[in-house]
Amino acid sequence: MTSDAPGVGLPHIHRGKVRDLYDAGEDRILMVASDRLSAFDVVMAEPVPDKGRVLTAMSAFWFAELSDTVGNHLISTDLADLPEVARRPELAGRVMLCHRAEMLPIECIVRAYVTGSAWKEYRQSGTIHGTTVLAGLVEADRLPEPIFTPSTKAAVGDHDENINFDRAVDLVGGELAERARATSLAMFEQAATRAEAAGFLLADTKFELGLVRDEQDESPYGPVELVLADEVLTPDSSRYWLAEDWQPGATPSGFDKQPVRDFLETLDWDKAPPPPPLPAAVVDATRGRYVQAYERICGLKLAEWPGA
Repeated sequence: MTSDAPGVGLPHIHRGKVRDLYDAGEDRILMVASDRLSAFDVVMAEPVPDKGRVLTAMSAFWFAELSDTVGNHLISTDLADLPEVARRPELAGRVMLCHRAEMLPIECIVRAYVTGSAWKEYRQSGTIHGTTVLAGLVEADRLPEPIFTPSTKAAVGDHDENINFDRAVDLVGGELAERARATSLAMFEQAATRAEAAGFLLADTKFELGLVRDEQDESPYGPVELVLADEVLTPDSSRYWLAEDWQPGATPSGFDKQPVRDFLETLDWDKAPPPPPLPAAVVDATRGRYVQAYERICGLKLAEWPGA
């Protein structure tokens, strides 16, 4: 599959950096994960083989694993369950047929380590998302406990804004913000435990939560259910580190598209389109990281996932 998602014969809703969304009818959407890869907010010209399959397989795994904690929007990853016009062999292993959800206007981020934008803010002000945390931490230090650090959802071309919990309350209301925080922290704890058993540290992750109507209720206004949506605990939405690489004082290499970032940082590139070409070795190394993350953390073989 190339970096461009194929047409599927359904109305196209949205094209993201990696996924394309289609209207599947009956209040359902079809999500198709391509092999596109973005770095520094720019989509690279070269696809990473099997990346879309990894994202779909890993999301499906975690939707099932976390189902006792929170419901989700996933209906099926099986081509046979799609509208007939979309049952195309090249989509095998890359599709998620989902209930349409009203997405919360916040990213539900949970952090267990001081890294990325959190480290930058902490180093400057001693806060993370505007909230004061323990003094004296160094880069990549473990926080006393995981914290809920939401952000806004920026318009296309803009960057998300880190916000504190009070601002999240302003955006979604107190009761829903509390539910989002409690649910996100519970999911993170479960995922971090499994990751550590596989030799990985889950430094942080982004959950997408939304609301769906209870199909058994005939009222046009509810009740509604808070569900997990989009992708979940993939290398694109999470920062996984090998436990053996972690040492407070420096951030370990991420187990994701880090080979691409590392290569691009060696170039005199202004991080604006068009992207520079990626060497085959960098693409291959990146594919290897995605596949290993899925197979080691989830304990499954990508060769057994559809589309192999």
